[in-house]
Amino acid sequence: MRIATWNVNSIKQRLDHLVTFVKSAEPDVVCLQELKCVDEAFPRGEIEALGYNVTTHGQKAYNGVAILSKRPLEDIRRGLPGDDTDEQARYLEGVVSTETGVVRVASIYLPNGNPIGTPKFHYKLAWMDRLEAHARRLLALEEPLVLCGDYNVIPEPKDAADPAAWLNDALYQPESRAKFRELLNLGLGDAVRACNDQPGLYSFWDYQAGAFQRNNGIRIDHLLLSPQAQDKLKTASIRKELRGWDKPSDHVPVMVDLDID
Repeated sequence: MRIATWNVNSIKQRLDHLVTFVKSAEPDVVCLQELKCVDEAFPRGEIEALGYNVTTHGQKAYNGVAILSKRPLEDIRRGLPGDDTDEQARYLEGVVSTETGVVRVASIYLPNGNPIGTPKFHYKLAWMDRLEAHARRLLALEEPLVLCGDYNVIPEPKDAADPAAWLNDALYQPESRAKFRELLNLGLGDAVRACNDQPGLYSFWDYQAGAFQRNNGIRIDHLLLSPQAQDKLKTASIRKELRGWDKPSDHVPVMVDLDID
């Protein structure tokens, strides 16, 4: 089973890119973030024509997440539990059934949190606390689980080409990184790092100052695997070449292959 995550930075602007990527990579499941559209405006027909079932949790002009699956998605949850007043569309979860069992997948668009010292940063940290609490509940199910998406967290210095440039950014604050480690300490595994621990692996390059051309990137898009999914991990990859396409997203897809029928 091939599972991909991608912050498309507007599904309307990146639909052609998504179609091209899906046709070439042939993922079984695609988790999308930052749709920037309501559910009714998602280009469902174009995606269904490629053989995918579509589930969305959208929001006008901001945020928005989706899961595309070749198999039907069951046990769907829209929104991260823990705060009934939170109206931001940042979390979508569902179960994919196969001949050999189930895989639970979540598409996550974690808050950016900038600027630090403001309610936006406090919201980010509180959201991460809610994610940890929910992850604990999901891990108790003891099933293959993939929590994937744009975490807006640079976990380690080697995950940035220039760590010093991010010292005052919410993505690299000690608090943000500590809460990411708390997720890993639950038993979740970072799929990319399980396969490649070298520096220079990035999933985001800013649009400014030729960042992509200079490979001045950061790794903030992650697929975290439960122990049951880690046992089935075959490969993980970052599709860097998509950042060189015409009018690209500032993020690129990250993928894992699991040994699941």
